[in-house]
Amino acid sequence: MKSLRSRLVFSHIIPVLMILPVIVAVLVYLVETQVLLSNIATELTRQAVLVANIAGDYTEIWVDASRAQAFVSRVSPGLTAQVQLLDTEGRILSSSDPTDADKIGQKVNSPGLGRLLAGDTRTQVNYSHTTVEDVVVPVITGSNQLGGFVRMNNPFAGISARSEQLRTLSLAVLGGGLLLGVVLGWLLASSVERPLRRTTEAVNRLANGGGGQSVPESGPEEVRMLARAFNTLQDKLHTLEENRSRLLANLVHELGRPLGAMQSAVTALRSGADEDVQLRRELLSGISDELSRLKLLLDDLARLHDQVVGTLELSYQSVDVSAWMHRTLATWEKAAQEKGVDWQVDIPADLPAVQMDPDRMAQALGNLVSNAVRYTPGGRVVRVGAGVEDGKSLALKVSDSGPGIESDEQGKVFKPFFRGKAAKRFSDGMGLGLTIAQELAQAHGGELTLESQPGQGSTFTLRIPISPSNALSIP
Repeated sequence: MKSLRSRLVFSHIIPVLMILPVIVAVLVYLVETQVLLSNIATELTRQAVLVANIAGDYTEIWVDASRAQAFVSRVSPGLTAQVQLLDTEGRILSSSDPTDADKIGQKVNSPGLGRLLAGDTRTQVNYSHTTVEDVVVPVITGSNQLGGFVRMNNPFAGISARSEQLRTLSLAVLGGGLLLGVVLGWLLASSVERPLRRTTEAVNRLANGGGGQSVPESGPEEVRMLARAFNTLQDKLHTLEENRSRLLANLVHELGRPLGAMQSAVTALRSGADEDVQLRRELLSGISDELSRLKLLLDDLARLHDQVVGTLELSYQSVDVSAWMHRTLATWEKAAQEKGVDWQVDIPADLPAVQMDPDRMAQALGNLVSNAVRYTPGGRVVRVGAGVEDGKSLALKVSDSGPGIESDEQGKVFKPFFRGKAAKRFSDGMGLGLTIAQELAQAHGGELTLESQPGQGSTFTLRIPISPSNALSIP
């Protein structure tokens, strides 16, 4: 009963379970009243008429009680019912039932006998509820006179009475079963309806902008799956809202700082600083640097947009990795030298040509190297290397000597806008670089992995397949 399917199946079985006993009870009643009752009445009548015909030839048994008893004793072994001989007044002359010994001479109280005594000459069958009580047949002697009556008592009348009690009890049990079925069906319906109603109300609240609360995961398995999906959706919407707020705050900061710097430079130039050639060059160089940073910011936002709407497209080319890496790393080598970072590069000259999008991979590698230079203090080392793993994958490794990443943060660094404890000490960056690098690696059919120890720096390894058949195409 843990799944909605089983409850629905059971709810369809309940009516059958309720109707089937009723049908059985009706059938039993019809068999008892229409078949068994008719057969019993026919058999008792046949035996009573047979005994009456025989008794009509023995006139002495109607005047001598001992002979009457002897007659009954001779014929009773061949009968299935109890036989009594009654005189013309309806008193018992003899009986095949030993318990009737003290009733000899007593008048029998039988509706059929009363009708015979009133002048009716037909065989009388007396019914009681759903059984035959007795059959009374008048006995006509050889002189065409009424000698008495033969009465056949149904030996199963008492059993029938007890059977009627059993039927009453069965009907009571049936009624209780029907009531239990109704209650059980109501409980099953409620167990499905309540969690569905809670989930529906939660969805309506969420759709109307109300604060969302987690829905209890109760009820059948399918309903629990629905509640679990809603809770997951609600958590993701909450995360998206947090990301939106963080994105807005980061955009204000990231756009405001370079725009403010450029505004100050422009103001200085307009105030006469352009007359000093050296100062003018420095101001224009600063403006150019800020514009470059804004370009990188816009590139990150564009990559994020591609990730969200699923429009990332790759332009595969056969790339000489060694030459491509030297070109890609040239600008970052200069940035490392300006910061006083020890720049170490290990790029084998015999690296194979790889099918990839050189611009997209340059973006991914640049993000990794940018982080490495940013988080490595002056005087320490940044290492960039490349190699082939298992003859199938190109591995690009970027290692820094920065503060490292805490173990509880390593699973989160690839999420958009996440900034760890170390990252918060730096004012620049929106927390998109690693997210974009990972997406680009996966788009090429590869992966981006992290190895880090707090205080010992971090190593990011970007792997992509060498064979173009392993590369993924993004529609």
